[in-house]
Amino acid sequence: MSQHVVVIGAGIVGVSAAIWLRRAGAEVTLLDRSEPGRGTSHGNGGVLAAAGVAPVTGPGLMRKSPGMLRDPEFPLFLRWPYLPRLLPWLRRYMSHANDADTRRISAGLVPIVSDSVAQHKALCADLGLADWVRDSDYCFAYTSRAAFEAEAYTWALRREAGFEPEIIEGGAVREFDPAYGPQITCIARLADHGFIADPGGYVRALAKAFEGMGGTIRRAEVEDITVLDEEVTSVLTDQGPLPCDDVLLATGVWSKPLMRKLGINVPLESERGYHIVFKDAEGGPSRPTMMAAGKFVATPMAEGLRCAGIVEFGGLKAGASKAPLALLRRQAKAAFPNLTAEEEIEWLGHRPAPSDSLPLIGQIGTSRVYTAFGHHHIGLTGGPKTGRLIAGLITGQPPNTDLTPYHPQRFDR
Repeated sequence: MSQHVVVIGAGIVGVSAAIWLRRAGAEVTLLDRSEPGRGTSHGNGGVLAAAGVAPVTGPGLMRKSPGMLRDPEFPLFLRWPYLPRLLPWLRRYMSHANDADTRRISAGLVPIVSDSVAQHKALCADLGLADWVRDSDYCFAYTSRAAFEAEAYTWALRREAGFEPEIIEGGAVREFDPAYGPQITCIARLADHGFIADPGGYVRALAKAFEGMGGTIRRAEVEDITVLDEEVTSVLTDQGPLPCDDVLLATGVWSKPLMRKLGINVPLESERGYHIVFKDAEGGPSRPTMMAAGKFVATPMAEGLRCAGIVEFGGLKAGASKAPLALLRRQAKAAFPNLTAEEEIEWLGHRPAPSDSLPLIGQIGTSRVYTAFGHHHIGLTGGPKTGRLIAGLITGQPPNTDLTPYHPQRFDR
């Protein structure tokens, strides 16, 4: 009898896992309340950030954060009425802002992201989707060499992971890419990266290919997961129960309430992220660029230039704030003074942020309920690798990666 796996969540992680599960011979049903690729997987910066091995919670963050919140030009915002609900998570999150924890977290991120481009290409192999994955540099733009050197700690972590930047300075910056404004005088260029020019379209194309492999996609709201005698038996949806042998929970920040129903309280918050697409833009960068001062990434995409970033804490229910979008718009225009566009499209999404900045990948006890969520800033980058790892675990092909750092019950220990 075929092994039936229900994958809850049709973002990049869930769709990747579904494809690898089908390749392993499992019967797979992909569940989501919306269409594939419509949530957070749609709105990210599109970069396959293989060098994204440094968590936000580096040493000194505790000291710097009050000033960040007071600075109207710094891309950190807080919905103050939400602060009482945020505080328990925030205390745990900030407790990792030290050297030992930062290095531990970085060591956990390296296996998930460092071979990102290769993992995306492996995911697309034989599916006719190779053109979606574009090889490129990934650049970090600074106002000065001193600003670059101020991030020496983070760059040391990247170097330890095998990423050595080429430094471009002065007039050579404009020769490298004339889109950068005069305030940008130092570029740290990383080769061997990549990007997706339409992340939402990419996930939808993957989902269609999954169906072509014999997979099933159903739209339904998941209400609960039934576990009897410590093993899963079905997924309860608003359309009735769906019997299964295994369940994979890959619904990003919306995984938290389902985990709670399983008796596990995960310290997970929504880090609200914004983007603006400058539609049919001219005067933007020719390759993905992280603007260090504004902490946003600018990526040339099929629709135009997407500028994505900004951190806001305010939960899942509140609508978009005006201030983060206004700041993002100002910073984009300052970075690329000749930028023009036919239209501007605004978006708000929810990054799933665990308090220790590491995703939850593994099995809950012996229940045959598995998790693959909580990727914070690395969802698109690490989605295919995560899907491959968890599919191997589910189908009895143990991965050659130590999954201990990502254990879904680590917060109860």
